[in-house]
Amino acid sequence: MPRFVCRSCRKTFSEQTFRHDYGDRRPDVNARVFLLLSSGVGFRQTARVLHLNASSVQRKARKIARTCKLLHTNLSSRLEGGRCWLLDEEETYEGASIRPLTMPVLIEKDTWFVVDTAVGSIRRLAPLGTARRTLQDRHEAEHGIRPDESAACVRAVLETLARKVPEGTVSLRSDKKSSYATIADSIFGQRLQHDTTASDLVRHTHNPLFPINTTLAMTRDNCGRLRRRSWLVTKLACWLATHLAIFTVYRNYVRRRFNRDKEADTPAKFLGLLPRNLVADEVLRWRQDWGEHSIHPLSFTADRTVRQPAA
Repeated sequence: MPRFVCRSCRKTFSEQTFRHDYGDRRPDVNARVFLLLSSGVGFRQTARVLHLNASSVQRKARKIARTCKLLHTNLSSRLEGGRCWLLDEEETYEGASIRPLTMPVLIEKDTWFVVDTAVGSIRRLAPLGTARRTLQDRHEAEHGIRPDESAACVRAVLETLARKVPEGTVSLRSDKKSSYATIADSIFGQRLQHDTTASDLVRHTHNPLFPINTTLAMTRDNCGRLRRRSWLVTKLACWLATHLAIFTVYRNYVRRRFNRDKEADTPAKFLGLLPRNLVADEVLRWRQDWGEHSIHPLSFTADRTVRQPAA
């Protein structure tokens, strides 16, 4: 592999320096780790299938998640206005069901493009006198009152939308949770057009929240740690956030929008962010930690940045 010298700082480097798998001992399995973890498979089963150690899969997953998060940020830094955005929260837990988590997800209505996700703790106390409440009281006596970060997480995903859509009217649809309107109004002000739908309506295809309800169901299907009554449950909220970064890239750039669509018709293609879908090797081809100067995932020869879309 040829090496080069920078004329400015005189440091040496090679093409491998700019690749995602720089320093990896088993780069040949990275794409399969990405696909397995975005298909509902747990870390231990992924290790068995690929003949790896479980801790190796964990380290690879964290590195893949970092690249996925940066790739999504680089490719979707600006989104076109005039679209409708759907917001809802999903509840899960970390370690045990007495430690619940909230997971707000924001998508675009027509393309089902996942704009942003967040993870935070919430406090849901069981009725007094129940065994569950006894466990919760015991846990809070030892670790302190569990904070409710729902509002902060919702604000985080809406602020991401505000950065990506800096101008024009923002049409937002959610259920009737009162905090959504307050937070959205404080972020968008006069730009906001907020419509609400009752959360207890039948969840069929005519429900205005059908796209976000289905997307939340897809997270449980594609992320094994979100399945109810499963030993794959996340142990810490921060690791759920990293797994969601992998899901976001898989959903937006790899998987077609609907099963009836063509293979290349991903949410990102319908938004004009990419000309076609990415395959796993393209997702994990180049490092993405140089912001707008990062190499475009469809650039095989590294001659384009993410600001110069590949044809």
